[in-house]
Amino acid sequence: MSEYRSDRRRFLAATGSAFAALALSGCVVRTRGMDGAPGASGAASDGFAGYGPLRPDPQGLLDLPEGFTYRVVSRLGDAMDDGGTVPDKADGMGCFDLGNGEIALVRNHELVPTDDAGGPIAKGFGTRGGEFVPGGTTTIVLDAATLTVKRQFRSLGGTIRNCAGGVTPWGTWLTCEEAPTGPGQRYGDGLARNHGWVFEVPAAASGLVDPVPLTAMGRFNHEAACVDPATGYIYMTEDRDDSVLYRFVPNAPGDLAKGGRLQAMALDGLADTRNWKGAVMPVGRSYAVSWIDLDNVEAPKDDLRSRAAAKGAALIARGEGLHMGEGEMFACATSGGAKGLGQVFRLIPGRGRAPDRFELFFESQSKDQFNYGDNLCVAPSGHLIVCEDQYTDVVDNHLRGITPAGRPYDFARLRTQTELAGACFSPDGRTLFVNAYSPAATLAITGPWAG
Repeated sequence: MSEYRSDRRRFLAATGSAFAALALSGCVVRTRGMDGAPGASGAASDGFAGYGPLRPDPQGLLDLPEGFTYRVVSRLGDAMDDGGTVPDKADGMGCFDLGNGEIALVRNHELVPTDDAGGPIAKGFGTRGGEFVPGGTTTIVLDAATLTVKRQFRSLGGTIRNCAGGVTPWGTWLTCEEAPTGPGQRYGDGLARNHGWVFEVPAAASGLVDPVPLTAMGRFNHEAACVDPATGYIYMTEDRDDSVLYRFVPNAPGDLAKGGRLQAMALDGLADTRNWKGAVMPVGRSYAVSWIDLDNVEAPKDDLRSRAAAKGAALIARGEGLHMGEGEMFACATSGGAKGLGQVFRLIPGRGRAPDRFELFFESQSKDQFNYGDNLCVAPSGHLIVCEDQYTDVVDNHLRGITPAGRPYDFARLRTQTELAGACFSPDGRTLFVNAYSPAATLAITGPWAG
């Protein structure tokens, strides 16, 4: 915990060093500037068409372009150092530099109370029938040079449906419950506490952390979170057809347990970004943003989004993946768009110098372009890497790339009937980590990322 507190003090002392910490966790985006010009990193030219055709994987797991390879670093049922085994439903994930040649992956498990926890949980947040519910996180510590597993263990327990989340500049993972439920509600009787919260897991933890719900950040169907390192503000999405985009303004940036204000995004001249009734929001048009303060954020009736919309917040179709970059944030809307295949939005925070701006960066026109994007991150080239999460009779999920000019291409194809989740890069930018959801497997992908 001493390293965690030290990181927090550094964040509070200087936002510049905080941004450096975020960069080391693999989360800095260099895409378009505010004038729409491509960024200066790697294969960002308008003519980039991808890394080439996908080569069939002889192992039948993940097809990749020529020059790229993967290895499985952790999978369902592997023995962990705490006596348990790796649980199923691997979802959102963040990567951290621990120093001393080690990196850590903090990995969500989207488990419901009836799922197997992978062994007894010694301490946690909530119980059902006297036992801790199985959701939470595991941590995988890797040798940074060889990517071999040095240790892995359960780091948070007693939560439900830990879906996505986000890294912080002070060295923690924000893990989000996609489960605004409680006693007598969904998942059967026996729940002892209300769920639907954000929890914080230090990357340097060596075992189960004390589970503290960050209730001021709201109770809703949480999906992802990301931090603006310049301000400490945290943006959050909600996986609902009628969701909104949230912003948390902490009382003490870097110390979320001290509370703050929860807000929802409103757009000047636009109440609905979903484009379900036609292209009301065209690609590339920028809208001025205002933020609406919300009350009763612990929302026992799970009505936060509807109360926000009644106050003028803009509707978003299933807000999911978030990624904060250098002066801009990207957000996935899984079922948005005229075709209902997904959208990617871009938010440019004004940071007190100008109004925030919000635009539609990409909208899929066919399943071959992009089909239900979920988690997303950025490659060293400056391209977005988006995990697909289809719900169709025949599941055929890909990792899709999107160039800074908004052009999609195929990067990888998962050959098993499950989703891809948790994409994040190693601090040195050489390795993309991603999860196959179920049966759970965490993959490390390496290759010529500069294109």
